[in-house]
Amino acid sequence: MRKVYPRGPLSYFRRSKLCSILLSLSFILFCFLFVIYENGNVVDMSSYESPENHEKYKDNDLSYKKLPSEINALDFFGSRRHNRNLQHLYSKDLFDEKRNKDLTKMIYKKRKIVSKSRQRGFFNVPKKTMSEKVKDTPSSRDVTDYYNFEGYRTTSSDESMESEPLDGPSKKLPKVIIIGVKKCGTRALLEFLRIHPEVKATGPEPHFFDRYYDYGLDWYRDLMPETNGEQMTIEKTPRYFVTKEVPGRVFNMSRDVKLVLIVRDPVTRAISDYTQVASKRASMKPFEQMALSDNHTGLVDTSWPVIKIGIYAKHLEEWLRYFPLEQFHFVNGENMVKRPSEEMFKLQDFLGLRRYINDSHFYMNDTRGFPCIQKTGSKYPHCLVGTKGRKHPRVDPNVIRRLQDFYRPFNKKFYQMTNIDFGWP
Repeated sequence: MRKVYPRGPLSYFRRSKLCSILLSLSFILFCFLFVIYENGNVVDMSSYESPENHEKYKDNDLSYKKLPSEINALDFFGSRRHNRNLQHLYSKDLFDEKRNKDLTKMIYKKRKIVSKSRQRGFFNVPKKTMSEKVKDTPSSRDVTDYYNFEGYRTTSSDESMESEPLDGPSKKLPKVIIIGVKKCGTRALLEFLRIHPEVKATGPEPHFFDRYYDYGLDWYRDLMPETNGEQMTIEKTPRYFVTKEVPGRVFNMSRDVKLVLIVRDPVTRAISDYTQVASKRASMKPFEQMALSDNHTGLVDTSWPVIKIGIYAKHLEEWLRYFPLEQFHFVNGENMVKRPSEEMFKLQDFLGLRRYINDSHFYMNDTRGFPCIQKTGSKYPHCLVGTKGRKHPRVDPNVIRRLQDFYRPFNKKFYQMTNIDFGWP
């Protein structure tokens, strides 16, 4: 029997194949638009992490470095639904409540990916000082306080302890950092500070801000010793002073951190540095050949790191872009050997500590020409290990005079920057 269909244009459309095709395409388009609306225009992180696509994303899709605001950075990293939950970003109480659960966790994950391509920070940090950056716009102070320029929270020293327990010992971020200078007595200075009962210091050099910055602040805090509310956490890494990226990273951790720098005559420092390296390399050239690129003209080889470190004024300029001079304390390395208690009195005053370390805590080792520590209640003095205080090789006096002439204008500028005359030749 012949099948009979209802008459009319609608009935004809319903039984056509075109109807099913259009309905299917409409449903797919609806689902696609819904997904875009809910998730925003974000990078597929699973494909981003794949090795074959890593270079492509590194060059083309790290567009957040060009984004003008922190809200756009949040749009890049998370869905719009999650961003709507973070619209209270500038409300301090609500931000503190959620930052450890949501924002920090998300940023740490994305930082680990970005760091593999050696990309610096979530925003471009200008070369002008952070204090000038804060004054740019009325709302930029909030951005600096709660969302820093390299993905971590920028805080004052008081705010950085808000989430840390106060009723018992806990690991805290350092309030004081000995940033250098290498071969100027940084190790001895830290050991002298350990005498004070209100000071707790790290053991090995953390090298967080110059080598392991990608590990995050939680990893860094875990390296610190446990302290109570009356004790101060201190760490030492001399390489910080000469690493260009470190000042901004330290500022992002805390803009109120106190910075200690111990310096000595740059010529003596260079010879000491060479002595340490030569003790590990038997085939190393003499100091005179390494220091001068041309023996006839006496041209100093400024590309040699041993020479470059001693240009203190150049490195200090980078730090002064972020921190005022009042947050620095400069220790005279030569005077610390001759009169250690005098330098420790000044340092204790700068750190706000009572004058506990005095002459009774030091014993001069005439053999090595360096003071040892006489701890309270100990029968014997504690001296640094045998690798410290090595005997320097004899250096041609003409080369020494040439290096003194080279460093003299830099030393003079350093004196002006610090308002201290160290009296180097």
